[in-house]
Amino acid sequence: MKMRNIKTIIGREYLTRVKKKSFLLTTFIVPILFAALCILPSVIMFMAKDTGKKVAVVDQSGIVMPYLVDTDAVDYQDYSAEPADSMKANFEEFGLDVLVIVSPLDTAAKTVSVSSYSPKPLSMELKEGVQSKVNDAVEDYRLALYDITDLKQIMEDVKANISMSTYTMDESGEEKITSSEVYMIISMILSIIIYMFIAMFSGMVMQSVIEEKASRVVEVLVSSVKATELMFGKIIGVACVALTQFFLWIVLTLVLVGGFSAFVGFDSLMGDPAQTEQMMEMTAQMGGVDMAEMTAAMQEEEGLGAVLSTLKDINWVQMIFAFIIYFALGYLLYASLFAAIGSAVENEADTTQLQMPITLPLMLAFFIALYAFNAPDSQIVWWGSMIPFTSPIVMLARIPFGVPMWELALSIALLVMTFGACGWLSAKIYKIGILMFGKKTTFKDLWKWLRQN
Repeated sequence: MKMRNIKTIIGREYLTRVKKKSFLLTTFIVPILFAALCILPSVIMFMAKDTGKKVAVVDQSGIVMPYLVDTDAVDYQDYSAEPADSMKANFEEFGLDVLVIVSPLDTAAKTVSVSSYSPKPLSMELKEGVQSKVNDAVEDYRLALYDITDLKQIMEDVKANISMSTYTMDESGEEKITSSEVYMIISMILSIIIYMFIAMFSGMVMQSVIEEKASRVVEVLVSSVKATELMFGKIIGVACVALTQFFLWIVLTLVLVGGFSAFVGFDSLMGDPAQTEQMMEMTAQMGGVDMAEMTAAMQEEEGLGAVLSTLKDINWVQMIFAFIIYFALGYLLYASLFAAIGSAVENEADTTQLQMPITLPLMLAFFIALYAFNAPDSQIVWWGSMIPFTSPIVMLARIPFGVPMWELALSIALLVMTFGACGWLSAKIYKIGILMFGKKTTFKDLWKWLRQN
C-alpha cells in the first residue's frame, strides 16, 4: 500500500463529508438535542406538578386527618361528618377533584384501608403522598399502644446510618481515602461513551462504502488506487470527520447549557431538590444501583473528602491514554469489519444478517461493562477485558479500579494482533465484494472470497 494514496483518500473523504449539508445540520442540531437532554428533565420536573387539587377526606378511623397537611399542590378538606356513600353519589356537586375514604380502624390488625375516587386516574405523586401520610398515622398509632414514654423518639434515636470509609494502600504502604462510588460513575461513563463512539463511527464507515458502491463511484476509484488503500483511507477519513464533529458537539453543548443556566440561574435549572433526588433514584433502580445510599455517603463531610481525594488520585494521564488507545484500536477493528460488510452488499437492508455476528460481541461488551463495578476482577469481566472484540469497552470499565500493567499490555497486544488479522481478512473481502453486483451475499460467499488468493 502507498501512504500517498491513503493520504489522498483520507483528505477526499474528510473534505467531501464536512462540506455536506447533512454534516452541518447534524453538527448544529445534535448539540441542541444534547443540551435539551440536560435541561428538559429539570424543566419537566418543575412543570409536571399537581396544582390546586381539592381532595375531600372521609376519615372514619379518626387518626389520619391530622396528618393530611395542605401543600402548594393539594388542599385536603375534612368531610368526615358526611356519609361516604352520599359523597360518592354527589361527587361532582362538591366541586372536588378526589375523594379519599379511610376505613374505620381495625383494632385487631391495628391498621386501616384507604380508597380513592376521582373522575380521572390519580397521579402517582398524589397517591404516594396520601399513602405516606396514612402510613405515618398508623405507625404513630401502633407506637402509642405500647404506652412507653417517648417511644417514638427512642425509635428515632436507635436508627443507625453507618457509612464505611474505604482506603487504598500503595506499594509504599501509604493509605489514601477513596470513594467506590466515584470509580463506579467513571466506569459507567467511559463504557457508555466508547460503546457509542465505536458503534456510531463504524456504522458511518459501512454506510459510506454502501453509498459509493450503489452509485458505482467505487469503480472509478479502484481503477486509480488499490482496494485496500481505499478501505483504510476511508476508515481513517471517517474517523477524522467523526472526531471533528464530536469535538464541535462538546463545545456547542457546553456553550448552550452554560448559557441557559446563566440566563435562568443554576438553582432554577436544578429544580426542586426532592424531585431531582426522586428522578435519580428511579434512574438508579433501572441500573441496579442504590442511589440513595450513594448520595448520602457522598454528601457527608468525610464522603465529600473521599470524592475529592479519589478524583485527585486518579491517574488521569493513564486513563486518557488508555481511552485514546482503546478507542482507536476498537474503532479500527470494528470499522474494518463493517467496511467488509458494506462492500459485500448493495443496500443497507441486506446488512442485517451479515452484521449480526459483529454487533453481538459489541453489545455483550457493553452489558458486561455496565456491571463491571460490582466485581472488576471477576472472571467474566477479566476475560471480557482480554478478548479483543470486547476489551475496548470492558477494559475501560476496569481501569478506574486499577489494572496491572501486564494485563493492560497484554490486552492491547491482543487487540493490535486481532486488528491486523481482521484488517487483512476484511481487505480480502473488500477487494472482491466492492465490485460484486446483482447477487445477495451470504456467509458462504464471504468464506469463498477469503479462500481466494
